[in-house]
Parts: sequence; structure tokens; C-alpha cells
Amino acid sequence: MILFDLFLVFLQIGAFSFGGGYAALPLIQAQVVDKFAWITLQEFTDLITISQMTPGPIAINAATFVGNQVAGIPGSIVATLGNVLPSCIIVTILAWLYNKYKNLSILQGVLEVLRPAVVAMIATAGIIILVPTIFTSGTILFALNNIEVRSIAYFVLAMILLRKFKKDPVLVMICCGVLEVLYQIVPQFI
Repeated sequence: MILFDLFLVFLQIGAFSFGGGYAALPLIQAQVVDKFAWITLQEFTDLITISQMTPGPIAINAATFVGNQVAGIPGSIVATLGNVLPSCIIVTILAWLYNKYKNLSILQGVLEVLRPAVVAMIATAGIIILVPTIFTSGTILFALNNIEVRSIAYFVLAMILLRKFKKDPVLVMICCGVLEVLYQIVPQFI
């Protein structure tokens, strides 16, 4: 039964998450954290971090991770297949339809309307990632014991390196990871 649930959940996520992996994050959280409680919110934020460091789309990495956490290797296979299946079917149909009707003005109008919705979904995903990282309680509460200053410093450093100095994102992730390792190790030697 759990394999069937995993398949159906990730089939829905794969079918209804438009705009890429970040746009899928609110749907993934709603199902795997809130509804089924297969993983915790902290595990979900860790999942996002790990998904950024491993090759492949976030939604597929999430399906594989959650499936493995819930039902081992069979769970990861079933969840990943459920996540990928709708895309394969939908993209095949859309490619055929787009090639046939690409000059229709109504199609261009639909595409224009979808763009802001996708931006909103990506912004929501960013907030979902940012809030538990900056606020230790996982909710926006401005209190000194609830703010993770180190996370804010890493965020600011990453933004400066990415935007101002145009550094490679992989290099920025490695830099922040090294800083955190040093933060964890150095006090032990002092």
C-alpha cells in the first residue's frame, strides 16, 4: 500500500508542478511533510540542499530521497517513476500540439498568463527554503533566540559572490560548506 501511495503522491506532483523543480517544492512539502509526514520539515530543507548538490532535477531527487526514506529502494523507484511519468506523457502531447497550433494567438496568450504564476510558485519555494533556514523555530518570529545569524551571513556572502562577483554557483556552495565545516571543527581545537 505504501508503494502505491508513494506512486500516486509523486504522480500528482509530477502532473501538477509546472515551472521546474522550485515550483514543485510547495507541492512536495504539502504532500510529504504536511499530509503524510513521511519526512520532517528539517529533513525537507536538508533534501533541498542535497538536491542542489546532486545531478538531476529537484523533484526527481526529492522523489528518490523520499521514496528511499519511506520504503527503501523499491520506494525510490516507484516514487521516481510516478514523478517522471506525467512529464513524459504531457511533454509528448504538448510538443505535438505546439507544433500543430504554435501560430494561434490564444496559445500565445495562455503562455503569457502562465509566466506570472510560475514566478509566484518559484518565489513561494524560495520562501519555504529561506524561513526555516533563518528562523530556528521555522516560523517568522523576530526574536534574538529565533534568528540564525550564521545562516544570514552565509546567505549574504552567497548573494554577494553570485551577483556582484559573478562567481560559479558550485564554487559558492563549496565555499559556504567549507565555512560551516570550519565553524563546526575550529571550536573543538581551541
